[in-house]
Amino acid sequence: MIVVTQYEEPDTDSGVYRSGYFETRLAPNSSRTATWRHICRYLERFVAPDAAVLELGAGWCDFSNNIRAGHVVAMDIDAVVRSAAASHVRAEVGDCTDLSRFADGSFDVVFASNLLEHLERPQAQRLLAEAGRVLRPRGRLILLQPNFRLDPGGYFDDYTHVAIYTDRSLNDYLTSLGWRVETVIARFLPLTMKSRASRLTFLVPAYLRSPVKPLAGQMLLVAGRPGGA
Repeated sequence: MIVVTQYEEPDTDSGVYRSGYFETRLAPNSSRTATWRHICRYLERFVAPDAAVLELGAGWCDFSNNIRAGHVVAMDIDAVVRSAAASHVRAEVGDCTDLSRFADGSFDVVFASNLLEHLERPQAQRLLAEAGRVLRPRGRLILLQPNFRLDPGGYFDDYTHVAIYTDRSLNDYLTSLGWRVETVIARFLPLTMKSRASRLTFLVPAYLRSPVKPLAGQMLLVAGRPGGA
């Protein structure tokens, strides 16, 4: 049986998600930038070159700094986003379930990596509603998530995970909220880069293309905005 401890609100006043979280679970990794550069090249099939892109839960801004787009905003509840964002990326510190600082229809793409599993269901519901509001009619939501169905043993190795998602349940969840799911790749990436193999970044493009993905524990889901054309 999996026991989830009571959720604690992040310290929004000090701009810290969890004390020590970025130094432990997301410690600096020299391979991260190269790996994310390859991931972004793959994801650019869903992102137009002139798109306005919002990354939620951006953290070290791995996606924001490497995606090629017209305008990129990186948002995180932790102030680390300010120092991590590249010069061409606009950094915003704030709660990703409250996007009131952005007008309706401000973005073509909303992206989040490994975020929803940190949120209780009411928070996730607010985040998804806000993402739909700030997207343009033909806008897309791109989610990269750990897939509980593929690695239930490793899923809760992160002490901040409070919600379970699989490629099937996330598809159903978004569909129930009116999102138009376009793409689901159940096996997309390994669950973590914390291994010696993570240094083999030149293999990432081949891994993403391959129908056989050993150690895959993360999924990719792309959905069109509710009510969009």
